[in-house]
Amino acid sequence: MAARVLGEDPALAHQHALAAVRRAGRVAVVRETAAITAYAVGDFALALRELRTYRRISGRDDQIALMVDSERGVGKPDRALELGRSVDRSTLSTESRVELAIAMSGARLDLGEPDRALQELEIPELDPDRAFEWSAGLFAARATVLEELGRDDEAAQWHARAVIAADAIESAHGAGTDEVLEIEELDGDTEASDDEAEVEAGETEDKQS
Repeated sequence: MAARVLGEDPALAHQHALAAVRRAGRVAVVRETAAITAYAVGDFALALRELRTYRRISGRDDQIALMVDSERGVGKPDRALELGRSVDRSTLSTESRVELAIAMSGARLDLGEPDRALQELEIPELDPDRAFEWSAGLFAARATVLEELGRDDEAAQWHARAVIAADAIESAHGAGTDEVLEIEELDGDTEASDDEAEVEAGETEDKQS
């Protein structure tokens, strides 16, 4: 029920998750769900506690990005960076690595370090010509940092890529395919917009490194 209503009513989803914790608090997915719903309602301290419990029970680091973001939420970007650096990224899934890079970049912005925030996003998954599940968020994060750096033209292009990637993946899901989508490179001399690039279906690639 928490998963079903999370998008529409995070507070109700959180109540369902807390009810599950009271009944099955030693089950990893229950604590994970409680953490996700706590984060959704802005209770970052509770999200952190639940994520630590989930990590201890499961032995997994797949929610490390949410932990980093929760540290940011309680106003501790330095601690967020320390936590993010403590994990061996080679052990994470591609999606988790991307999410962690975005969270680390946000922590750098919190500290007023936009140049280093941009460096956090310089990862192999930052492919402007292809759309994966994680691409829209990664492109949007880069656009945000570029705006902070005053590089507005580049930021506009990455915002456009983010929109295109999101639309392309949504279309692929609607068609019932699992294809990687090719994004035609935007013209750097003109203002980016939705109709400045075309999306074509490309060859299927493994989403895991």
